[in-house]
Formats: sequence, C-alpha cells, structure tokens
Amino acid sequence: MTKKQTKSKQNKSSSRKSINENKFSESSRPPVSASSSLVAIIMGSQSDWDTMRNASETLNQFGVAHECRVISAHRSPSLASEFASSAEERGFEVIIGAAGGAAHLAGVLAAHSTLPVLGVPMRSEALNGLDSLLATVQMPGGIPVATLAIGKPGAVNAALFAVAILANNRPDLREKLHRFREAQEAKIRATVLQ
Repeated sequence: MTKKQTKSKQNKSSSRKSINENKFSESSRPPVSASSSLVAIIMGSQSDWDTMRNASETLNQFGVAHECRVISAHRSPSLASEFASSAEERGFEVIIGAAGGAAHLAGVLAAHSTLPVLGVPMRSEALNGLDSLLATVQMPGGIPVATLAIGKPGAVNAALFAVAILANNRPDLREKLHRFREAQEAKIRATVLQ
C-alpha cells in the first residue's frame, strides 16, 4: 500500500469515527419538528387504546387536531421525557396522559412540561382502576395533573376539558362547546320514561 492510500484510509476511518461519535450529541440531533396538532393523547400501553379512542373521537367531533401515541413512563422513560420536554415547542397546547396500574405517565409528562396535563386512570384488573386513580391523582405540590374519572368517562371528559382549555382563545371552539352542552340538555329534557 502506498503512502497516499494509507493516508486516505486513515482519513476515511477518522471521518467515520467522528461521525459516529457525534451521532447522538445534542448538536447532531434533528431539529424538533412542529406539529399541527394541539392535543397529544399519550397512553402507557397499546391496550389503553380501546379506552383512549373515546378521547380521540371526542376531539374529532370538535375538529381538534391531535396526535395519539404509546409512550411508557417505565418502559421508555427517556422517550416520555423527550416528548414532554419538546411538546410546547412542537405546538401542542394540552397533553392527555393515560395509564393503568402504577400510573405514573401523566406525572412524568407534567414533570417535563409546563403545558396542562390531564390524567386519565385506566381500569386495571387487580384493583379495578383504583390503583391507577391514586397513582395519577396523588401528585406532589408544584407538579399539577388534572385527574379525570377512571376509564371511558375519564377519556371523554379529558377531551372535553382539553376543548374547554383551547376554547379560551378560540371563539369557534367555544361556540361548539356551547352547542354541545345545549344538545346534551335538550336530550335530557326530551327524555320520557314509559
């Protein structure tokens, strides 16, 4: 091998090494991409989707753009931290966090973001969701999580709560929320027991 070939091989090797060394450095991370979604629905497990689909469907009724993802506070803690830390920068305004059992997801998301976090405890086999409720609601002072009901009612109400938050500076959403409430009342007034 000639001197020139040896030098060229060394340059390629050191170039490859510096690329690999910087692969995971802060400066080489891809920029955070903006999202057109206003609400993030994050659940700890794919099995939570049967319940959290109700939150997604409710947001769809109001025309609120949202993103649904599975992120575990325990099985993917760095992903939970990264997502919550960049959520505001990406354009999200509300995060809904749903988990069961040792339901720490909403709290972990709230610890890494100043966005409003709405916690939905999932019904669990062992304690019927009471464990999830207590794990979600018992946050230390200074890191708030607004905790909703266990299961489907909580999923629906989390979406409605998110709509109410967004409606504070969106008159069109506020009007839709008023119409939704009026329709609920009209349905109850029209109810006849036989």
